[in-house]
Amino acid sequence: MPWTTVVPVAALLVLAVTWGRHAGAVLIVLVGACLAGAVLAAVHHAEVVAHRVGEPFGSLVLAVAVTVIEVALIVTLMVSSASDTASLARDTVFAAVMITCNGIVGLSLLLGALHGRVAVFNAEGTGTALATVSTLAALCLVLPTFTTSSPGASFSGPQLAFAAVASVALYGLFVLIQTVRHRDYFLPVAHPGVPEHDDEHADPPSDRVALWSLGLLLVALVAVVGLAKIESKPIEDGVKAAGFPASAVGVIIALLVLLPETLAAVRAARRGRVQTSLNLGLGSAMASIGLTIPAIAVASIWLEGPLELGLGATQIVLLAITVAVGTLTVVPGRATLQQGGVHLVLFGAFLFLAINP
Repeated sequence: MPWTTVVPVAALLVLAVTWGRHAGAVLIVLVGACLAGAVLAAVHHAEVVAHRVGEPFGSLVLAVAVTVIEVALIVTLMVSSASDTASLARDTVFAAVMITCNGIVGLSLLLGALHGRVAVFNAEGTGTALATVSTLAALCLVLPTFTTSSPGASFSGPQLAFAAVASVALYGLFVLIQTVRHRDYFLPVAHPGVPEHDDEHADPPSDRVALWSLGLLLVALVAVVGLAKIESKPIEDGVKAAGFPASAVGVIIALLVLLPETLAAVRAARRGRVQTSLNLGLGSAMASIGLTIPAIAVASIWLEGPLELGLGATQIVLLAITVAVGTLTVVPGRATLQQGGVHLVLFGAFLFLAINP
């Protein structure tokens, strides 16, 4: 049997055996190895599914699958963790936005420019995605800092309900635009003078193979999130021992959960398919807000304690710069190494300030 079949099943078995047990040093190393293997397997199966259904459906499948599991992880941590988790959803979602909009986008532009001198993409589709991400981020993560109906950086009940409904509506409208009405805006753009990769013209897998890969993709993603949950306690202990702020936990969780999408985006960009990489990055940011916030809003009905969604001043500045730079990057429909470098520097600034605020 190929390793892409064995590893997800093995990782799920390790998850079942180790769930709820005390994690010693050896067990932590084993879980980490299984986590890495499950991530690589998830990337492989996501590419098989994407090849079968075509773009932009392939990017959408991976983004939605990862986000659904991310929501489950956040809710599980909020229910089971003994520490303060009031800001866990905010920290994780904001980290996902910065990782995707700066880390994944920056890597995609950098690798795309190295592949074809300039990275070429569709400005209409990418601009639509960026505008939706910016609106969702401002509505769900910035406004709670400035509202006055409830104390702290949180929404009141009606405000949270409005934000949840608006998020679902915007995300649903974007999916309709991306997959039906203006699908051509999100298809890869051919770069003149640059040969296409051989697998661009390979026959798509059969329905049976695609369904098998879809099932193994879900298994791998469940294993990734479950194993990340097991690793969360050592991560929390390590963050405290290093003297880092508690918000760093959300950043590390987001980094782990978004590994499959990051690797898939990198592989697409190395083939010159920058639009596919941008679909993955911005689509993941959009799904992270548009699906997580409504789910957390529903879960807050039975979750105890406050739900802090509003960002701090430093985070708002980083988000504003990201939106401004992203807009300037998207408008021409072409990007050089410089734009990729700018986004990666912003990503580095986010990581640095997350551990050294």
